[in-house]
Amino acid sequence: MESFINDTPVATIIFIFTIVTSLYAFSNAEVYGKFMLHPYSVSRGKRLYSLITSGLIHKDWGHLLVNMLSYYFFAFTLEKTFVSLSGWGHVQFGVLYIVSIILSDITSILKHKEDFWFNSLGASGAVCAVVFSYILFYPMNKMIIFPIPIPIPAVLYGFLFLAYCWYASRNSRDSINHDAHFYGALTGVLLTVIYYPDIAGYFVSQLTGHG
Repeated sequence: MESFINDTPVATIIFIFTIVTSLYAFSNAEVYGKFMLHPYSVSRGKRLYSLITSGLIHKDWGHLLVNMLSYYFFAFTLEKTFVSLSGWGHVQFGVLYIVSIILSDITSILKHKEDFWFNSLGASGAVCAVVFSYILFYPMNKMIIFPIPIPIPAVLYGFLFLAYCWYASRNSRDSINHDAHFYGALTGVLLTVIYYPDIAGYFVSQLTGHG
């Protein structure tokens, strides 16, 4: 635990805080209700704080487990990578995560601003940002993704994931906010390119084998 705090303090704090906040909200209906993103209210200048707090709570144990497992596998490595490249690495990671929570919800607000009954919650948008930032640095690392039975390169997962989110946001009738996943992923890519403009060339060189 000490190594996590020393090497990746921001990722560690976010990880612990999100779990604690989610568990607390499970047993506190008032907090659960207030923290959820409500596009109808936000589009009218109310509950603006929920742009951030909605990323700190989850629907249930399964939702929390999936997001935090994904976060655990990628966030700590990403913060270490940022730190190895910049003296501002810890700050960069924190900014990427928080900004991604907000920006991943913008399209949901615009899309559902007249739907009083629509709510959204969970860290998925920010977690997707972390995963896709990681993919820029390690595109050929292998990932095991259900239901694909064999490890696949991270970059292939990225393209498949974006294609699925794009399709599902238009055709799915489930309760998953696929728009938040899609735009969270794009936000992670955008901020990483802003931080490190050379990452685009590095990414291509890894794909072509010239890195």
